[in-house]
Amino acid sequence: MALVDVSRIPQHVAIIMDGNGRWAQAQSKPRTAGHERGADAVRATMRAARRLGIPSLTLYAFSEQNWDRPEGEINALVDLLCECLVSERNELLDNEIRLSAIGRLHKLPQHAQNRLLELSAETKSCKGMTLTLALSYGGREELTDAARALASAARDGEIKPDEIDEAAIDRFLPSMDVGPVDLLIRTGGERRISNFLLWGSAYAELYFTDELWPDFGANSLYCAIGDFQGRQRRFGLLPELEQDATARKASRELERAV
Repeated sequence: MALVDVSRIPQHVAIIMDGNGRWAQAQSKPRTAGHERGADAVRATMRAARRLGIPSLTLYAFSEQNWDRPEGEINALVDLLCECLVSERNELLDNEIRLSAIGRLHKLPQHAQNRLLELSAETKSCKGMTLTLALSYGGREELTDAARALASAARDGEIKPDEIDEAAIDRFLPSMDVGPVDLLIRTGGERRISNFLLWGSAYAELYFTDELWPDFGANSLYCAIGDFQGRQRRFGLLPELEQDATARKASRELERAV
């Protein structure tokens, strides 16, 4: 088992869960079987993240582009989401895990929207960890929606154009409610971030693994975090200035929380 320094845990881990279809194909099973096994990997990873004390975990569950997949697969994914929102309710509540969702959620079927809203409301006061599901999500789409909202706010006099800075943009991006990404993991062997959390991942450490998502689990997460902890995060500065930059980053995140 990989060793992790619990005193240097990333505050926000985001995962692109790739490889369900290829896992199913390798097993000579339908793609839906890969998604079902992928749900087990979500549970194992969520539990491991909670044990480590990771404050925020964001999972790329369904992209805006995934709507172009066959209707049968989309329906199966939505049904699986709803099943998980029911079956994992006690798991979230018992472990103080707050559920959140980002993306163009209005495009989801109404019954899925309702279940998301219900479980989000039920777990709203949980303080142990925030689990964010990116559904019908795209980084460019989120930035586009934020630009429209900022333009409307400026038109209505709620904000002046010269007051629009990075902090203002943060406030209009739902994905930034839990702060910037420290560690972005992608399974499945691809080496790209696929329109995921573009703004929040500006200074994220990227970790790519050939492991398919259904095979990902607690030890896989520990390995990724161990790799993260072996890196030196400079944020564009010289090593001797890194500590000051880290302190300023922590201060900004505290101000945002307040």
